[in-house]
Amino acid sequence: MISSVRGTVIAVAGTTAIIEVGGVGLAVSVTPQLVLSLRIGTEARLHTALIVREDDLALFGFQEADELAVFDLLRGVTGVGPKSAIGVLAAISPAEIATAVATENDGAFRKVSGIGPKTAKLIVLSLAGKMLPFAATAPSAPTSANPVSKNVLVALVGLGWSERVAAQAVDEAVAEASATEAASVPALLRVALTRLGPRQASAARSEGVPS
Repeated sequence: MISSVRGTVIAVAGTTAIIEVGGVGLAVSVTPQLVLSLRIGTEARLHTALIVREDDLALFGFQEADELAVFDLLRGVTGVGPKSAIGVLAAISPAEIATAVATENDGAFRKVSGIGPKTAKLIVLSLAGKMLPFAATAPSAPTSANPVSKNVLVALVGLGWSERVAAQAVDEAVAEASATEAASVPALLRVALTRLGPRQASAARSEGVPS
């Protein structure tokens, strides 16, 4: 197994980079974004996966270890081969994939060439619970960008918390909540109130929040 390569870039074409290692030129399939960052004559170090088939040996390379890890997870999904997996990573970052899986947003995968509706749904189901390490690196979206989160924020401010404290509680609740809870104002509010403490939960009940 070739888990990484380091050498001089001697050619780039399409989505293939030729890396010379010890006098041998290795053809590595990479994303279009990575191709644009490689310069002929400079050194490159890539995290790689060697795919062995009866009639082919294919090397796929990534700049970040997270990308390789997600590539391997995607290849484990029925119907997703290495070319489709790298196609997903060419269109969506690991953090964005983690968000799509957490929110059950299979539409994010349907936008990728070669990924149909059934496969997109299967990706979401198969990767559920496996993307948490990558979600932790995802930049948090502004609370106001999500209608559910915005309504929960308004509710918390109405219960007496400052917007800063309320926003932090909502962000933490979104990160902790399941996809079902994150899509429901009452459910997400309960999670946020739990983060803020038992006194807040009592206040929520007095406001008529379902338990």
